[in-house]
This record gives sequence, C-alpha cells and structure tokens, in this order.
Amino acid sequence: MTGLLGLSVSMYCFGLSRTFWGAVISRSLNGALNGNIGVMKSMLAEITDPSNIAQAYAFMPIAWSTGATLGPIIGGSLSRPAERFPNVFGHSEFFKLYPYFLACAIPATFSAIACFVTLFFLKETVRNPLSIRQLLRLSPKAASPERTSKSLDIDDSSRPLPLRRLLVPRVIVAAGNYACLAIVDITMRAIQPVFYSTPIALGGLGLEPQTIGLILSLYGITNGLVQIFLFGRVHDRFGTKRVFMAGVASTLPVFALFPVINELARLEGLSSTVWAFVLGQALLSIIVNFSYGCVFIFITASAPNKASLGSVNGLAQMVVSIMRTVGPATANSLFALSIDEQHHYMGGYFVYWALGALVCVALWVGTFLPDTTMSDEDEAEEST
Repeated sequence: MTGLLGLSVSMYCFGLSRTFWGAVISRSLNGALNGNIGVMKSMLAEITDPSNIAQAYAFMPIAWSTGATLGPIIGGSLSRPAERFPNVFGHSEFFKLYPYFLACAIPATFSAIACFVTLFFLKETVRNPLSIRQLLRLSPKAASPERTSKSLDIDDSSRPLPLRRLLVPRVIVAAGNYACLAIVDITMRAIQPVFYSTPIALGGLGLEPQTIGLILSLYGITNGLVQIFLFGRVHDRFGTKRVFMAGVASTLPVFALFPVINELARLEGLSSTVWAFVLGQALLSIIVNFSYGCVFIFITASAPNKASLGSVNGLAQMVVSIMRTVGPATANSLFALSIDEQHHYMGGYFVYWALGALVCVALWVGTFLPDTTMSDEDEAEEST
C-alpha cells in the first residue's frame, strides 16, 4: 500500500512539475517509495507451492505488458490536452500551465484506486507483521500478552534472517542471474526503439514514431498472451533451468537480426521482406520473458526460509535496479559510438557484437544455477 500510494503521489507531482529538478525529485520519490515488485514476488511465493508457482509467476509479465501497451498510448494521447483537444481543454488555464498533468493523473488515480482495493480485499500473507511503530522503534518491542504468547510459538526458522546471513552462494547466484538477465533484456529494449527511429543510412530503419508505438504495443499484447497461456506448460515440460537458459540465449539471434534488417533495408527499402524480419525479431524477443518467471522461481528457492523471502527479493531487486540504470545508457552510448561517422566501428555494428558478448557472459553465469528446483521435483513426481 505504501508503494501504491507513493507511486500515486509521485505521478501527481511529476505532472505538476515545471522545472527539471522538480521532475527529478518527483521521479526520485517514486523510486524511494515504490518497492512493490519485490513485494509482489514475495507474496506470490507465500501463497503458492512448488506445484503451481510457475503458473502464478506467468501472470506477472502481464502487468508489465499491459503497462507497456497502455502507458505510451495514455502518455502520447493525453499530453498537452489544451492543444490536442481545444474544444474540451482549450479554455483551461490549468492544462495550459501544466500540459502533462492529465497524462500523469490517469495512472496516478489508477494507483490510488489500487491502493484502496488492496486495503479492503488483499489479505496479509505475513504471519506476524510488525506495526509501523515497532518497525520505526517508536514503541517497545514487548507487545501485548496475546502477541507475546504467539511469538513464543515461533522458532528462529520462521523469523527473517539478517542481511549478512542472506549473502550465501545460492542467494548470490540467483540474484546474479537476475541481474544478468535484467541488463541483457533492458539493453535490448533500449536499443530496439532507437534502431527503429534511426535513418537507414545510419544503421536503423527510419520509422515514424506512430509506427514504432504500434510495433511496441502489438509486442506488449502478444507477450502477455504468450506468457499466460504458454509459460506454465513450457516450464513443466522442460524444467526451470533449461527454460531460463533458452530465454537468455534467444537474445543472441535478436541482436544478430538488427544488422541483417538494416542491410536488407539498404538494399530493398521497407519491403515486405524487411517487415517480415521485423515481425519475426519482435516475436523472437518474447522468449526472453520466459526467463523472468524462471529466475523468480530460483530466487524463491534460494531463500533460507519463507520469512526471508521479502529480504531476498529486495536484495535481488536492488541489484537489478542498478543494472537497469546502467544498461540503457551503456547500450545507447555504444549504439551512438557505432554509427558515429568518425569511428564507425565494425561497420557500425560494434554495439551488437558487444551486446552479444554480454549475452555469453549471462549464459556462463547461468551455468551456476542448480539443475532442478522444488517445482521441477514436484512435476517429476506427478509425471511418475
């Protein structure tokens, strides 16, 4: 609830920002208050078991796909409403002064509604949650006799472990693979729209923004459908590690297709062959999303106990956030360096060789993952 409320407030503040630093502070507020990704993964792990955890995690990418599809539509169509819809908002001085408030207010209001839905309908999965006063140590640790008697029945294996006891090899390996997957995926997502918009002569496709938005929206819809209908079956058929490694490896042909598509566009223009390759590349890039459900299973299995799931997910999410900060800047800088007329490394395709090498590193790190998880063992027992 804190995350949803913080997201709502920060989005309202972002829409009301009129200076660069105002926008930076509001976005920083969003990052500081919204840690719900780790919370959602922990809650899913607490309400599932090895027999259905893969099916549960298959629903998580749907949220991302929905946001990736609707977000650009909302932001693009509702920004500057006084100019785009003069008959409705043209007389409003407020929307002239804050042209991006409406585009921010829609998702902010949705988050506020989600906060109230969570308050009334979502059940707490933590057996003995601490109050805010106890968390901030504003009240003594000794609670009521009823709570004290309950706490005596809980052994140490049911309590969250301190950070230093979480830094064990299995947690580090799972978090490291999550970080490698994240930086491979985010660099691919960062390069894709830049490649689409860059002129053909400079190494891209020269597409219009509307066309790029349509491609990304179709990708988001297809990805959501594929995840919900196929991930669980594919996972049960091939196992967690195999699906994870295949998902990461699928980015190699995706990166390799960028220069192929550009060379075809140089020869034929935006022909039907080029569009076929663009569609095939977009569909191929869906496979990497299977790896997210798998790595979530590995992270869940690496936790020393259920009470430490939140800490383990928070630790992994912190590392991933760093990767997602560094990844886009690095990928786009390499892309700009590659197409630079003065350097033009490897014919302008140096960025794809570098990112391909990054994928190979991620695959090597993936070899340290355990061959089976509890969900794999449970599936094997059911098949026998």
